[in-house]
Amino acid sequence: MKIAVIDDYQDAFRKLACATKLQGHEIKVFRDTEKDAAKFAARLDGYEALIMTQQRSPLPRALVEKLPASLKLLCNTGRNVGHIDLAACTDRGMIVAAAGGGLPNATAELTWGLILASLRSIPHEVQQLKQGVWQTTVGTGIHGKTLGIYALGKIGSVTAQVGKAFGMKVTCWGRDASKAKAKELGYDVPASREAFFAGADVLCLHIPLNKETRGIVTAADLAQMKPTALLVNTSRAGLIADGALVDALKKGRPGFGAIDVYEDEPVVGGNHPLLKMANVVCTPHLGYVEMGTYESYFGTVVDSILGYAAGKPVNVLNPEVLKK
Repeated sequence: MKIAVIDDYQDAFRKLACATKLQGHEIKVFRDTEKDAAKFAARLDGYEALIMTQQRSPLPRALVEKLPASLKLLCNTGRNVGHIDLAACTDRGMIVAAAGGGLPNATAELTWGLILASLRSIPHEVQQLKQGVWQTTVGTGIHGKTLGIYALGKIGSVTAQVGKAFGMKVTCWGRDASKAKAKELGYDVPASREAFFAGADVLCLHIPLNKETRGIVTAADLAQMKPTALLVNTSRAGLIADGALVDALKKGRPGFGAIDVYEDEPVVGGNHPLLKMANVVCTPHLGYVEMGTYESYFGTVVDSILGYAAGKPVNVLNPEVLKK
């Protein structure tokens, strides 16, 4: 079977242990992201299976309808397939397979890496030291400060636990389930949304992006934050109202940002306003990008391909296509 792997920036898939299970199949890895619909479809001509990493390339109906007839199986890492038009895939008889895998720890770890890097000016000091300059900043400690967690799900819970271990006061906001969980764990739930944003010294977003949560963090929310506060987003850029974050950081509320996600990815050529701001630390969507998570995510993809090849598809999200 001919298998295409797209958006594999580091050419990581072929280095994974799970990939050895596909020996005998023809695998082509595309490391770049192709945004032109016609070129995207053309590069997949002749391939029977497509491996996608998370939401790096959206597949709306218009693009699905351009895909070559040879493509019969689409495998996505992780459960979130909001970027794929399942109905369109079903209409053209293409199986969409996706499953869980991965732990929340990877993204929580990066969240804390960004927090500490920002508050202690680590990227700046590293560059200064390389240039022969010794100590140019005085950092900010976190003991006794307030950590705000927006959505106490799996990732938010790990992030909160670390904050508590560092001696921070943990406050939470979100849906009723998040608030109830926070109270059970002994975390503080502020009296209002305004108080949540206003009281946090470090505020982390751990909200899934969907139709209901797009733009859930508004310019008014950000304007409530302290001039000394740090906003951390390792979830999705679309959670924040369009343009609100750059504008807020320019105005100084919050005073700092630590960002791993962007509206249009990948960001290449340094072409993003956040990259030009001295009060922001940016990373290229590294949240889940570590070997253990990759082995888990892609392991489910390999299982899906092997199941399909054996005539027993697994992890199928649109089972109705199997009846056609």
